[in-house]
Amino acid sequence: MNKIIKIGLLSLAGAISTVACSDDFVEREFYQDVEQAPLKTSQEMQAFVRGIYTSMRTTAYYGADFLAYAEVRSDEMYSTLAGGYYQNVYNYTMLSNDPYAVTTYNQIYTAIAKANIVINSDLGAIQGTSQDKAYATFAQGQAYGLRAIAFFDAFRLYGQKYTPGGTLGIVLPLKYDPKALMPRATIAQTEAQIDADFTKALQIMTSSAALNYTSASNKTELSVNALRGMMSRYYLYKGDYAKVRTLTNDLVGKYTVATAGLLQTTFQFVMNGAAPNSIFELAVGTNASLSTGSYRQRLNPLGYANIVVSADAYNSYSTSDIRRGLITVSGGVRYLSNNNGTGKYTNTVGADNIRMLRYEEILLNGVEAELNGGSAVTALNYYNQIVTNRGLPAATSVDMTMLKSERRKELLGEGLRQWDLRRWGDAVPRPAGVSTDQRLNAFPIPRGETDLANTPVVSNPGYDN
Repeated sequence: MNKIIKIGLLSLAGAISTVACSDDFVEREFYQDVEQAPLKTSQEMQAFVRGIYTSMRTTAYYGADFLAYAEVRSDEMYSTLAGGYYQNVYNYTMLSNDPYAVTTYNQIYTAIAKANIVINSDLGAIQGTSQDKAYATFAQGQAYGLRAIAFFDAFRLYGQKYTPGGTLGIVLPLKYDPKALMPRATIAQTEAQIDADFTKALQIMTSSAALNYTSASNKTELSVNALRGMMSRYYLYKGDYAKVRTLTNDLVGKYTVATAGLLQTTFQFVMNGAAPNSIFELAVGTNASLSTGSYRQRLNPLGYANIVVSADAYNSYSTSDIRRGLITVSGGVRYLSNNNGTGKYTNTVGADNIRMLRYEEILLNGVEAELNGGSAVTALNYYNQIVTNRGLPAATSVDMTMLKSERRKELLGEGLRQWDLRRWGDAVPRPAGVSTDQRLNAFPIPRGETDLANTPVVSNPGYDN
């Protein structure tokens, strides 16, 4: 990471006061010329982890934009360009100074920088009791896991895995040094680092001394179960089906698929953290509400009405499928959010927790992994757990075509579709008249990175830098 980013870090007073309330966590920024001191208490370690969540839930990251990128470049949703949002993303006309490319890059690497401060803290210097040290150790494990997620997200957006002849991944800073000059790693090196971070996180977080720090019932912290679920997502994209099968098996039975009658409720504000199918959420809360910057505002007809469901996706649902009712059709346009409480993103003040991972995704990951070297019987079992709770009859067999269709119907609008299409090698539709240059599948590396004196960072081909 080459550019100096002002990181929203916590002062000690802020750290102690906000540890217990991640819903309303508010960043306090150090001045740029203040060097970050080593962390010395479990409270500081935990507070910095909460600071990572704060970066992740911003509008430019999981709060809206990162999810939108995967939807407007897919076959299930598209941008109406209302309000000017996502115009260059949707039309593949981004430049190296495009605000989306820049702000999302900055937020991802800010999260990484915060994680690095926790990861590189000396656990031997942590003050307090043995329990305090165990909490600090667990927080360090969480930081490894969150860094892996952030590296994976940056890799999908800015890496060249889905561009013809591409060999480059992303910059991989492993310690907080805002003045460091680092080149981009290769695709293989990037994937290896993500794997190493996930592996280290699981090793630390499952250690006996720290295991009681958080549990599966705490949905707004990266628990061991949430970590395994996010690893499942990564290894599915990597094509490591054996690992996906193992991780799925570790989670099966620990959560339940939302029933037809409960599905809508699981997406509503009142169910934050309580839904039986929720594995991991980013806490928002009213004080930190994203308001007009929320994903809901991009989807809602009384908001910006910018991202809407394609006719093909809507028509893929049978009339008996309960998920069809999550989509509101008005004036011939199909919306995934509405002010009457219908849809997946419904809170009018933008204070909904951000659903990072649902049990249904884990089962679908398991179906795909079992269909690729595993058990057809197990795949069918996972598949039927979902479809029978959506008002559909149980299937007698399942194949990849059915799995692909079911992923689109179940995970509609949740920020996964573009990446599914790309990893399968399936066509990703583009608007009529748009450039067909496949190099533009990757976002541009921001000019602020490539224009620095003596920078080793090279741009992605097809752009203006």
